[in-house]
Amino acid sequence: MQKNWYGKTNRLGILGGGQLGRMFIQEAISLDVDVHILDPDINAPCKNIATSFTLGSLLDFDTVYNFGKDKDILSVEIENVNTEALEKLENEGKKVFPQPHLLRLVQDKGLQKEFYVNNQLSTAPFHLIENKAAIENHISSFPLVQKLRKGGYDGKGVQILRTAADLSKAFDAPSILEEMIPFKKELSVIVARNEDGEIVAFPTVECIFNSEANLVELLFSPADISKNIEDKAQNLAKELINKLKLVGILAVELFLTDEDELLINEIAPRPHNSGHHTIECNVTSQFEQHLRAILNLPLGSTRAFQAGAMVNLLGEKGYEGTVHYDGLEEILAIPGVHPHLYGKSTTKSFRKMGHVTITGEELQTVVSTAKDVLSKIRVVSN
Repeated sequence: MQKNWYGKTNRLGILGGGQLGRMFIQEAISLDVDVHILDPDINAPCKNIATSFTLGSLLDFDTVYNFGKDKDILSVEIENVNTEALEKLENEGKKVFPQPHLLRLVQDKGLQKEFYVNNQLSTAPFHLIENKAAIENHISSFPLVQKLRKGGYDGKGVQILRTAADLSKAFDAPSILEEMIPFKKELSVIVARNEDGEIVAFPTVECIFNSEANLVELLFSPADISKNIEDKAQNLAKELINKLKLVGILAVELFLTDEDELLINEIAPRPHNSGHHTIECNVTSQFEQHLRAILNLPLGSTRAFQAGAMVNLLGEKGYEGTVHYDGLEEILAIPGVHPHLYGKSTTKSFRKMGHVTITGEELQTVVSTAKDVLSKIRVVSN
């Protein structure tokens, strides 16, 4: 692609118009880049701020292909898209980042795990199974974590099997069975690579999950880890994106074991929930970085200039309907609180409706404030 990309001579298309696309567009505006969106939801968060909005399925070949025909560059804000259409567009000269063959790999957790093994990248021991009946061959390995190979997202498609009594709730579909490894922290590193092969990583963050929804509830940066573990996490993320040769942003989710070993859990080839704090806390946000990477521009500094925490705003369990943010005014009175509402008009149990970033000089104070925010705000329905 020509380096002189600006001046609205290139058309950038994004598959998916949710909150990630919305925050991406906000950064693209600063560089005067037009963003065109394809999404199946008539009320998608991106609809009113995109240069153009196309309503249609991300999984339909003709829809994706026709959307991409007049675009110069294509990217995604969700992995579950039609890769065959993107490959055809790529073969016709369109730039598609992340590359379609990598999207296909990420769509299948089994292929992900095999890639790690084949490339000597540490991950939890696993078995590939075709159906529920096959789990009985691995009862001696309980407890196990079953993950659907395809279709799982936002905590869905994951089941913990502690004993044979849990087989009744197991998925009857192609899955991976992971041995449950004792770990003390869940970490994430956002790493970026452009077409020229330049690679930079953001500082490692620590994630705390909502046990019921299996979603990140609280994140804080920097992670409370030693410099040695930080260096290992950074190097592992850079090694992984380099071996993939992926262009764009890659979120690398990690387990830190009781023995201080780092294991790759999962990856996401797009801006990620674990990088939202970078908007307020880092010199370059993950969204600007993704834009720089897919346009083959110099990557920005990832330096964190203040401590930060992030609270996910999830729909309160048992509420469904027109959204109401109970406690929003109260948290806005707290210094260092930055709400991001995603423009979704209706809520339901555990739906991602927004996030709040909390910033400050000291991590301990920021984490304390984040827990206070979490206790004060509720996403309910009128």
